[in-house]
Amino acid sequence: MSVTEPAPVAPPPAAPAHEGILRRQSLRESAARTYARSLPIVPVRARGLTIEGADGRRYLDCLSGAGTLALGHNHPVVLEAIRRVIDSGAPLHVLDLATPVKDAFTTELFATLPREFAENARIQFCGPAGTDAVEAAFKLVRAATGRDGLLTFTGAYHGMTAGALEASGGARDVRVTRLPFPQDYRCPFGIGGERGAALAARWTEHLLDDEKGGVPAPAGMILEPVQGEGGVNPAPDAWLRRMREITRARGIPLIADEVQTGVGRTGAFWAVEHSGIVPDVMVLSKAIGGSLPLAVIVYRSELDLWQPGAHAGTFRGNQLAMAAGAATLAYVRENGLAERAAALGARMLDSLRTLRADHPGIGDVRGRGLMIGLELVDPEAAPLPAEADDRAPAPPPDPVLARAVQQECLDRGLIVELGGRHSAVVRLLPPLTLTDEQASAVIDRLADALAAAERSPLRRSAAGLTT
Repeated sequence: MSVTEPAPVAPPPAAPAHEGILRRQSLRESAARTYARSLPIVPVRARGLTIEGADGRRYLDCLSGAGTLALGHNHPVVLEAIRRVIDSGAPLHVLDLATPVKDAFTTELFATLPREFAENARIQFCGPAGTDAVEAAFKLVRAATGRDGLLTFTGAYHGMTAGALEASGGARDVRVTRLPFPQDYRCPFGIGGERGAALAARWTEHLLDDEKGGVPAPAGMILEPVQGEGGVNPAPDAWLRRMREITRARGIPLIADEVQTGVGRTGAFWAVEHSGIVPDVMVLSKAIGGSLPLAVIVYRSELDLWQPGAHAGTFRGNQLAMAAGAATLAYVRENGLAERAAALGARMLDSLRTLRADHPGIGDVRGRGLMIGLELVDPEAAPLPAEADDRAPAPPPDPVLARAVQQECLDRGLIVELGGRHSAVVRLLPPLTLTDEQASAVIDRLADALAAAERSPLRRSAAGLTT
């Protein structure tokens, strides 16, 4: 028998390209990355609600760029608006110079604003992120009033720069006064409903008028008409009207943070319209850029007392974003997508509430328009201590179940986000172009994911964590 060379060993099959991309991301990018940890996909194509990954899988995207994509991915009117600017030879970078594109965007934006507000308003183009616009709003009201303090609310989220973080609910070292935000399910006073909201308003009024309350006259109050990252908590309309009355009577500018709630998301073009209030300042970003970075503040002209250069930024003249944003604003307005969001969102909320009978892990279903949240709880755990005797406390939140549901959703081709104080709220932010059939598919996949997560003894919590 002759001696022969051993047969060569075949090399192991190469890992799919998307795995290499994910691996390199984990090695190169910072530990501060967020969405990539719970959504280990590599998008390569997208249209409307659908994303296709590099692995060939297709997903229904109910994150929508954290609410940025009002018309979904790559909507034809957005792409055409961008192409027109590129093909025209117009400059793409202009600082804060006047351009036809900028003029068209501002005109369209003002046409969507509450009339009483728009008739006497000024606009400041900010750096391309909503958090920079929040900072600009703070500078504006401080310059206009000569005061420094700010009134903010528990559970708030206003961005990631220093001043915006200080005004958000998770701040540690703060120079702002934190006020109770009314919630029905986890009312800070233990009673919920209209009574809970009335108490929150009464506390605010008392604190401001108490000479020994330790709160000097503030420069402004900032609030979200619907708290998004805070757990999809809609502010009661009557409470918003009371905040407007309280601030107006005391000469306190009211800042409405509509970064995530704007452009039809909640079922009105701007969420303040549900209550009928007219704020002094509106902070706008996300969807106003038609998927591209853009942020502005719009405010009463009487507040326009700051000096030239008081707030500036190199990238506040994003021509492509202004073109895409104007096209998006016009499309939402002309096609009644805010009204569509109100009707479809109400039906989705009703469908999700029917799941509670079979899924005790659903503690609460809430939202407004196509800004929807499901708070998941552990019904078998001891409830949190009661704050009042006339209302049973809610079960404790279950972030492990929420993470498992998110992972099960991803396995079924559905992208959702988590929010709330304990990351126990499953959030849905689908595009306003969502069809009835797509809405049903979203509900079905979410229901399947919830059932699968509840059946798993370990709730697959470890499976949802990636590096």
